[in-house]
Amino acid sequence: MNHLFSPQLGLVTALSLTSLAAVAQNISVSGRVTNAAGEGQPGVTVLERGTSNGTSTDADGRYRLEVAPTATLVFSAIGATTQQLPLSGRTSLDVRLQDNETTLNEVVVTGSRATEGRSNILTTSPVDVISAREIKAYAQTDVTQILTYIAPSFQSTRQTVTDGTDFVDPATLRGLGPDQVLVLVNGKRRHTSALVNINGTPGRGSVGTDMNVIPPAAIKRIEVLREGAAAQYGSDAIAGVINIQLKDDTTGVQTSSTVGQTVEGDGELFQADANAGFGLGRRGFIDVSGQFSNRSFVDRSRPDTAPLIYLGSNGNYPSGLSDQQKRDLKAQDDALVAQRGFNRRNIRVGSSDVRTYGGFVNAAYTVAPALNMEVYAAGGLTRRTGRAGALYRLPNQATQSDLTIYPNGYLPFINSTVDDASLITGIRGTVLGFAADLSNTYGRNSLRYDVTNTLNASLPQGTSPTDFYAGTLTFQQNTVNLGFSRKFTSVPALSTLNVAFGGEFRTDMFEIEAGEEGSYLAGTRTVNGARAAFGSQGFPGYTPRDATDRTRTNVAGYVDLESDITEKLLVSVAGRAERYSDFGNNVSGKLAARYSILPDLAVRGNLGNGFRAPSLQQRYFTNSSTQFTSGELREVLTTNNDDPLTRAFGIGSLKQEKSKNYSLGLTARVLRTITLTVDAYQIDIRDRIVLSSQFNRSNAAVNQILGTLPVQGIQFFANAVNTRTRGLDIVANERLQLGPDSRLTLTAAANFNETTVRRFNSSAFIDANPSLQNTLFDRAQRARLENGQPRSKINLSADYGYKIFSVNLRTVRFGEIQTKDANPDRSFIDQTFSAKWVTDLVLSAQVLKNVGVSIGVNNLFNVYPDRLYQDPNNNEQSLTYSTLDATNRGRFPYSSNQFGYSGAFYFGRVNVSF
Repeated sequence: MNHLFSPQLGLVTALSLTSLAAVAQNISVSGRVTNAAGEGQPGVTVLERGTSNGTSTDADGRYRLEVAPTATLVFSAIGATTQQLPLSGRTSLDVRLQDNETTLNEVVVTGSRATEGRSNILTTSPVDVISAREIKAYAQTDVTQILTYIAPSFQSTRQTVTDGTDFVDPATLRGLGPDQVLVLVNGKRRHTSALVNINGTPGRGSVGTDMNVIPPAAIKRIEVLREGAAAQYGSDAIAGVINIQLKDDTTGVQTSSTVGQTVEGDGELFQADANAGFGLGRRGFIDVSGQFSNRSFVDRSRPDTAPLIYLGSNGNYPSGLSDQQKRDLKAQDDALVAQRGFNRRNIRVGSSDVRTYGGFVNAAYTVAPALNMEVYAAGGLTRRTGRAGALYRLPNQATQSDLTIYPNGYLPFINSTVDDASLITGIRGTVLGFAADLSNTYGRNSLRYDVTNTLNASLPQGTSPTDFYAGTLTFQQNTVNLGFSRKFTSVPALSTLNVAFGGEFRTDMFEIEAGEEGSYLAGTRTVNGARAAFGSQGFPGYTPRDATDRTRTNVAGYVDLESDITEKLLVSVAGRAERYSDFGNNVSGKLAARYSILPDLAVRGNLGNGFRAPSLQQRYFTNSSTQFTSGELREVLTTNNDDPLTRAFGIGSLKQEKSKNYSLGLTARVLRTITLTVDAYQIDIRDRIVLSSQFNRSNAAVNQILGTLPVQGIQFFANAVNTRTRGLDIVANERLQLGPDSRLTLTAAANFNETTVRRFNSSAFIDANPSLQNTLFDRAQRARLENGQPRSKINLSADYGYKIFSVNLRTVRFGEIQTKDANPDRSFIDQTFSAKWVTDLVLSAQVLKNVGVSIGVNNLFNVYPDRLYQDPNNNEQSLTYSTLDATNRGRFPYSSNQFGYSGAFYFGRVNVSF
């Protein structure tokens, strides 16, 4: 598809790839950087002043850099006083840094368009900073899992038996949805995933951003802005912004290899990654990163408790049998089970098989030093393939089986291929005293489905293929940005004034490609008078009716003002106007301030309004899927809002969600080594978009609307609810130098949040049918929104280093969650899952100058969530088996939504740099 390759993309790409010029003769300078105690200091930034040419020190504090003979070198590190030393022709320069306890915090750029960054305790909004060192400290290898265990306000867990969501983890911030947090890379908007989450997972009905396609080896740091910022960055930034800064140094080559597995012997992981940074003379850099990861599936399923496997119907006894007749039938079935070696542990409950290949590049080059003008580029390519099990089809599930092909039943496998590509190109420099930045950001994400070990039961017996191509989802986005900013220091009555303004033009495209005909075909086969299930079992293919190709455009302009009105008072004001081609206009604004009560104590607060545009995926997605709801397996049709079936329910086109954000916080430095931030917030969202519950044929009005379609239910998107989220974030850090050879860093962080549904937004048709009023947004949906994720998370960590050794200990408390059944008559299986602590331990040693090793355990004490409710009568010997159970015949023992259930994971890692 070429929808998004615009003239703007060609222009900016040409500017960004301007030929590199030859540079003057340089010299090579090397040396060692030590701390106040004389120890080699790793990770110190070494820059040639006035250029982007730089590097960082290795594990022993050593560096090497090509510079001009007259250069001045700038040495900087967190917690140390920055030093600037003229080289004066020297080729060797050793430096001892001195502690500076007033600069313990990272400088951040997210949340402000000021020309100079501020410490994260000096900003008007709360920002978490996760460094590359923290990213590498533990065994989590995906960005979402790393953030889940470091940032308490962030939450993501791997899902199971949820179609595409098995391969794209839904991720949330402050208890809101995956689509209510905006993701940036190098400060530029990141495209979302093509996937719509339509099964019973967190963020059901939403479209998130697949951050796991970015190799952790490519990341310099991650900044998490915990504040509504739609007025600054546009749609999606209701809960906050996650900005992933790519590595931009010239530190040589760093490689890492990690191997591990769970205590149960599955979930084997092998991962290898590498990063290489090179200087381009004195004018720029190129940083290249790559990753290969292979993770085997985890299975925590339990044996199938269906009384009957081969005889009876759908695992249960035919109606009208006496207890003795049931026992006789059961004995016959048991004999068949033994004879054919049927394994009752017949599905996979846990994370899927996943293999990932990915690479990223980040580069910049100064083309006009006098104008401070440089071209830059960043981008990557990633392919992730996965294999996940669906639900097992028993041989006695006649309408879903063909015993001539699978006499013992079968487990369908959903195979995915996720391809992700991105490219940021741009040019920045000084124009009329303003810092100017022109950029083009392109992104594409696709998800292909292939279903294997399956069949289309509606085809004539014995004729169905056993594998199908089921279709592809594709999302593309292209964004052109032009921004200007300037800091004024001579404005009357103001200490400083930073002015920023700019514009944006964005194009989005969403496409559904139909699968092969057999994957969706509704054949004519019947079984005992009942129509056989159509389409590839496990995941029916997208039909030509589902296929779509939709595009929209967006134009926006913004103004952002920030002023140190006095030395104590910082105020920022932002406004943004947008126009979407498919639903109209939106204007949002934000006011924020920070006031220093004392030199080490300040209050800060924000208020503003924001919005989130309905995604193209939500507007135009349609398909048929097999879903497990209230103990039953159903074929469910998902329709878009332009479909006559949706309009028959009185539901119109989707409109934007609108939000109001309020926060009030405190920042402090205690005893010069401890930093503390406390921020309370409230987020009100009006017309929140959700995927409805299932309207079933059992209702006469629904049955009439569905007509002869071969499905049991229908669901669609709607601006169905208004919600309020209140919460509190607390973060405290302390860094201690315990002696000349030992250091200790302590962190305590917590998030407490509560979301409540304040209003339902229905339609006249649904209101006129009382039996449908609770279906648009049923009790299971409400519980998922209000209590489906931990309402609290507490993170405690301690990092201790002694000479070449270090110990990292972290424990995270995941708060309780709740589940409720959609059917009020089944409320007795509603469940509250208690809070649990999960502890990680890592031991590391720098065994050689360029070689480090680590061993560790994630989930040291092998903690699992509470078990799901299982009816005590439901066992394979039961004569009174029922569907009043949350475990799907005993096979699903746990819920995925708290912290997963892989158990303890043991790993080893080797890091090599050269």
